[in-house]
Amino acid sequence: MQELALFSIVIVISLGVFSQWLAWRIQWPSIVIMSIAGLLIGPIFGLINPQEALGNLYSPIISLAVAIILFEGSTSLDIRELKGISKSVFRVVTFGAFIAWIAGALAAHYIAGLTIEVSFIIGGLFVVTGPTVIIPLLRQAKLKPRVSSVLKWEGIIVDPVGPLLALFAYEIIKITSDEAFHLLHFIPFFIDSLSAVIVGYVIGLFVSWLISKGLLPEYLKSPIVFCFVLFTFSVGEVIMHETGMLAVTVMGLTLARTKKHVHSISSIGHFMENISVMLTSTIFILLTASLARETIYEIFTWPIISFVVVMLFLVRPLSIWLSTIGTELTFQERALVSWVAPRGIVALTVSGYFAELLMNDGYFNASLLTSLTLALVFITVCAHGFSIGPFAKKLGLANTESTGVLIVGASSFSIALANYLQNSGTPVLITDTSNDRLYKAKMLGISTYNGEILSEQSHFDIDMTPYEVILTLTGDAAYNALVCQSFIPEFGYHHTYILPAGVNKDEHTKLPPSIKSNILFGENETFIELNKKVNIGYQFQTVSFTEKTSIQKEKLTSYGIPLCLKKKSGKVEFMTLKGKLVIDEGDKLIVLNNIE
Repeated sequence: MQELALFSIVIVISLGVFSQWLAWRIQWPSIVIMSIAGLLIGPIFGLINPQEALGNLYSPIISLAVAIILFEGSTSLDIRELKGISKSVFRVVTFGAFIAWIAGALAAHYIAGLTIEVSFIIGGLFVVTGPTVIIPLLRQAKLKPRVSSVLKWEGIIVDPVGPLLALFAYEIIKITSDEAFHLLHFIPFFIDSLSAVIVGYVIGLFVSWLISKGLLPEYLKSPIVFCFVLFTFSVGEVIMHETGMLAVTVMGLTLARTKKHVHSISSIGHFMENISVMLTSTIFILLTASLARETIYEIFTWPIISFVVVMLFLVRPLSIWLSTIGTELTFQERALVSWVAPRGIVALTVSGYFAELLMNDGYFNASLLTSLTLALVFITVCAHGFSIGPFAKKLGLANTESTGVLIVGASSFSIALANYLQNSGTPVLITDTSNDRLYKAKMLGISTYNGEILSEQSHFDIDMTPYEVILTLTGDAAYNALVCQSFIPEFGYHHTYILPAGVNKDEHTKLPPSIKSNILFGENETFIELNKKVNIGYQFQTVSFTEKTSIQKEKLTSYGIPLCLKKKSGKVEFMTLKGKLVIDEGDKLIVLNNIE
């Protein structure tokens, strides 16, 4: 039995991570791949059943994973994201959630055939979207910041609210069925909910204080915060079932609020994000692999399919369009938000809890809850996962341009390069702390940002969506290295490049191959040399290739100084100290040449 549990855990984790990688490779929504993988190894082929293998540990593992994912999502929120959309977000998470609750409950009763009591419980639960499904979709679709912020805030704030609404509806059913019913009977529910909020807030403040006073060593900071998250969740669950999620969300929001005052809190983010990505993929596989075949068969019945269609095309649009009347959102933004509402882990886990609870209370049609939830989760994940990108592009709310380039540092060379790339159809943004150095770039019509790229504020002033490559081209080698290192988590190692200020050829030979793939251009092309060449009249040229070839970079110097390769797909690949280069038919090489 122990060996079976170990094997199941290893298979689930490996398959979850592989599903994420496969989704990235084929550009499919990762949630869709994970759901299919779980169904294949579980109910379809019956290879493993994680719920049976893990036994009593199954539910606690899933609950703790959801808590960590919620905490990571809430710490990523920043109040500055709400600039210009605060009214919309407030309306969506309050009035919009209430409409979705009532309309969803009526749909469950009149279309899915559930009793009115069960319908109002499941209607409250179905208001959730959640970071486990929303954030991967937003990452893939590359939405513009405003609409992306609305969807992210809604998913994280409403995620713990949904189970509380379901629990509140359940309390109403229990209390009103008692002959000695009195409104005062609701007081314990609200006290417990408030207690969970206070626990999350106090622990969040305490952790922030520990970090600000330097009482946690750097190497233990993330593990200790991780333990506090688990502790907060467990205390919330002891207070009242399903309030643990509320407690960790409040804790995360509290840390997010203090993050701008205690900068070192930000360093925890990368650790929690990596854990969250692994847990998201693992939990989806766990849940779908543990489903019974009968549950899958029940999905394909008209009442359930009709209910999902009504939730997609009536309940969600109605709640968003009504709640956002008179807000800052444009017609296009309201249309996209009204369409995107995938359900995920929280809906699946909590519905199973309420199904068992209600059946024990004599509501036998509650057995449909798992099938109903699975149908809503799988269909919304597929529908929204495959459509969010094309729909956002149709509405003008996603980046449709080719790979953009973010250049740090304004100089003669960087401005000339930016101008040439922009004229060839590549979006470019130049950032610099000096407005005077940016003056020429502005005159050429190049997008600019006057400010410190390393400051936290720059992330809210600059829409990073169009840019996939960052070049650090200042004359300060240490600053270039710092910027490069800071943006590797956001842009990726292979899309982050640095220009040496003045490294000689002998020092280049001592560099490891991994570093050479990030250092731009050639052994003699430094900041000083490139700017000197541009100032004395060197110009940019494009060399087209009519056949595929694999060539050493040194052989391209006959065309000039090779700088970058513009692929037929629109992507831009920059030359580095790494030797070999593969050029496809239709690719264009951009060089710097001395034209006499």
